[in-house]
Amino acid sequence: MQKILNLGFLAFTALLTVLVADGALAQDATAVAAATYSGFGKAGAAIGAGLVIMGGGKGIGNIGGNAVQAIARQPEAGGAIFQNMIISAALIEGATLFAVVVCLLVALG
Repeated sequence: MQKILNLGFLAFTALLTVLVADGALAQDATAVAAATYSGFGKAGAAIGAGLVIMGGGKGIGNIGGNAVQAIARQPEAGGAIFQNMIISAALIEGATLFAVVVCLLVALG
């Protein structure tokens, strides 16, 4: 797994180097800088939106899994555990939605 992560980081670094070097070799520096900044902003917003969705999914998955384990250990507390699980999942979903909207505003604005 670590080798795959290292390879992915290496590929990301190489891509970033190519993108930056391409802008440095251009003739009109002002136009290239504006286009590069815009492109990096949109790429960053897309990456940010993806990370937000993955983080929210991981958090809600952890809540659900731990709630099921807790209910299995103490079935009589199932109602309270389920209620707290739903509230926590809704709060995470709201924060995730807010972060995705911010990323989309950056990408489109």
